[in-house]
Amino acid sequence: MADGDAETIRIGTARLTAEIALRGAELVRLRDEAGRDLLWDGNPAFWSGRSPILFPIVGRLKDDRSSVDGASYPMRQHGIARTAAFSPVETGADACRLRLTADEATRRAYPFDFTLDLDYRIEGATLTLAGTVRNAGAVAMPASFGFHPAFRRPLPYGADPADHVVTFAADEPEPIAAVEGGLLSERREPSPVRGRRLDLGPHLFDADALVFLAPRSRSVHYGPPVGRGLRVDFPDMPQLGIWSKPGAPFLCIEPWSGYASPVGFDGPLAEKPGMTILAPGEARVFSMSVTLDAP
Repeated sequence: MADGDAETIRIGTARLTAEIALRGAELVRLRDEAGRDLLWDGNPAFWSGRSPILFPIVGRLKDDRSSVDGASYPMRQHGIARTAAFSPVETGADACRLRLTADEATRRAYPFDFTLDLDYRIEGATLTLAGTVRNAGAVAMPASFGFHPAFRRPLPYGADPADHVVTFAADEPEPIAAVEGGLLSERREPSPVRGRRLDLGPHLFDADALVFLAPRSRSVHYGPPVGRGLRVDFPDMPQLGIWSKPGAPFLCIEPWSGYASPVGFDGPLAEKPGMTILAPGEARVFSMSVTLDAP
């Protein structure tokens, strides 16, 4: 089916439906049992993304360039997958698999042989996303991976945007990383989480995203204290970003494995903090899920 100019695949159950674009393997629509939208619509007046896939980097590199074996390669924020054309491998009523394989175009930015599979599956009111990164080459391959879903604020259940909060599964007292020009500063800021609750005040994102480098939680709940919301689980993702633009009607909850380059880092991509090194033939799976509360 079509979503504007983008071809999409639709999957779902009686409780939740999703549409995934072949471009970027991006989730572009998520709806409840009554057809109400839970995902941001990509209005470019605020931000044109909806749920981009971040690979092979999360965040930015210094000067938007990486170094591999002494050569320099251009790579913009969040990497190459978000704009690449994926191919459907498997499709069904409630699940699909899309694949990106290294080619001449990807090697101009990322000189490695890889396959990247994105699996989407809905069971009941839960959508699970899994990215499988495989090193298809003969040399060690550095990679990071992240999810970037943007949810509507407010969710379509009548609560005011100001009432929406993020509730962590555990207390989060540790300082968070400061962001400077899209890169990570050595400076740390006090945690904005009070106990387990993050209030989404009007100035929370004035300086950029909130970057939790080592959160204790592996799940968060988003929505009003009373009424339906969403639980986001990320059992194998070690970092978490939370982001919006000041005044924008969406909130991004972003499980990551990896993060932006530290300010001043200018070394090889394989030595960048937060990278996973995959041996030839090795694969790594990164996953998250979104569960809609019962009515």
